[in-house]
Amino acid sequence: MRQFNNILWVMSGGESDQTALARAVSVAENNQGRLTIAGLIPYVSGRTPSPETGSATDLTTAMTEERRLSLERLAAPYRRRVPIELAVMVGTGFLEIIRAVRRQRFDLVIKAAENPSFVTRIFGGDDMHLLRKCPCPVWLTRPGERSNYSRILAAVDPIQDVAERAKTDLNEQILELATSLALSDFAELHVVHAWDAPGEATIRAWSDHPDADGIGYSESERARHQRALDRLQSLFRDDLGPEAFDYLAPQFHLRRGAASEVIPEAARQMDVDLMVMGTVARTGIAGLLIGNTAETILEQLSCSVLALKPEGFISPVTV
Repeated sequence: MRQFNNILWVMSGGESDQTALARAVSVAENNQGRLTIAGLIPYVSGRTPSPETGSATDLTTAMTEERRLSLERLAAPYRRRVPIELAVMVGTGFLEIIRAVRRQRFDLVIKAAENPSFVTRIFGGDDMHLLRKCPCPVWLTRPGERSNYSRILAAVDPIQDVAERAKTDLNEQILELATSLALSDFAELHVVHAWDAPGEATIRAWSDHPDADGIGYSESERARHQRALDRLQSLFRDDLGPEAFDYLAPQFHLRRGAASEVIPEAARQMDVDLMVMGTVARTGIAGLLIGNTAETILEQLSCSVLALKPEGFISPVTV
C-alpha cells in the first residue's frame, strides 16, 4: 500500500478542525510518518501595542505568535503518538500551502473543507484552488464526518488508449489508497465507472434500421466498458491477493450516463463517507490543471474527498 511519510495538516479555524486533525494523526501513525500542523494568516501591515512590554509590535508578528500558540494547544494531545512540527504560513492560503508542499516535499495535504454558507457545495475557493493546483494528493474532510468511514467510493476510468499510461497509473493509485483506507476503517469499498454511448442518437437518425443499429451500438459500448472494468478488477485482485480481495469484497459498479452526473449520484445513493478520485488533467504542462468532468463532480459532492493528480502533473504555483 502507498505510504505517506510527510503529511501536512492545515488549520481551517472551524468546528471540523478537530476531526480533520485526528484523521491526519491517524494517517501519520499508520504510515509511521511525520506530521506538520500549519496555520494560515494573511499579511497585515501596521503595529499594535504589546501587552507584555507596552512597546509597539508588528501586527503580522503578533498574529503569528498567537496562531503558533493555538497550534501548540491542538498538537499537545497527540505528541506522544506521532512526531509533530508546527508551521505558521503568512500570505494567500492556497498559494502558501502549495509552496510549502513543493519546498518541503509533503506527500499529502489534509484539511477540513471550507463549507461556504452561501452555497450547497462543501468546497470553497481555496479548496478548489488546492484541488486544481496542488501537486500532491489533497484530502478534504466534510463537516461532522465520522471518525471511521463506513463506505468509500473509488471513481475509476479503465478505458484508455495505449499512450495514456498516466491514466492507468492513476487508476492503480486510486484503488490502492481506497483499499488501504477501507481496510483500516473496516469500511465497504465500492468502485464506480461511468459509461455512455455518445453516437447512438446519430446512428438512430441516419440508419435504415435505427432501433436495431442503435441498440447494437449501445450494447457494444457497454460490453467494451464492462470488459475494461473486469480487467481492472482482475488486476486489482492479483495485486491485492485473493485472500485479501475476498476479505475486502469490493463491489464494482458500471453505470450508464455522463460521469459528471452518474458519479455524484452514486455517491448520494450509496451515502458514501469518502470519494477517492483523480482530478485528471493533461500532464507535463503547467496550467492545464483539472478536467471539466472532475470539477463538475467535485462541485456536486457533499462527502469528504481524497483527490489525486496524474504522474507528471506540474503545478503552476512557483516557490
